Amino acid sequence: MRIPMRKAEQERLENQVVDHHMTAGTLERLKAELARLQREHPEAKEEMQRTAEEGDFSENAGYQDAKRRLRGMNSRMLRLQERISQAVVISDGPIDGSIGIGSTVTVQNTHGEKTFRIVGSQEVDLERGWISHASPLGSSLLDKHPGDTVTVGTTTWTIIK
Repeated sequence: MRIPMRKAEQERLENQVVDHHMTAGTLERLKAELARLQREHPEAKEEMQRTAEEGDFSENAGYQDAKRRLRGMNSRMLRLQERISQAVVISDGPIDGSIGIGSTVTVQNTHGEKTFRIVGSQEVDLERGWISHASPLGSSLLDKHPGDTVTVGTTTWTIIK
């Protein structure tokens, strides 16, 4: 089923670079959300049909609300199906000791030590120490080993482990 889309939204989606890397936990969360929406979909469809029977569409707020909810559900389900089908699950990093997507890295600079996990762009969470592999620090750390140093801007980081 194809959902109508505004031109501005379509252009935004076409120009968006999507990173399909995600942890297994995120993939499971997306699958659970899709399953929940699929369970709720028939009820939302029935609600729209029931409110449509109430008469004039232009003045039927219940119908407009039910239609908006159903359209949002359909759109979200399509996006979830696409993300799930294109997912690249992140492991714990390369086994050769180098740093890759999924690695947990401890680095040190003049301000002290920090530990980061390198993840996909959609999972960045600085409070948890999750940085993107596409970020300046994340991309600098890729393929490095403990003992190597990387410079990002004016800060030099030494890889501890």
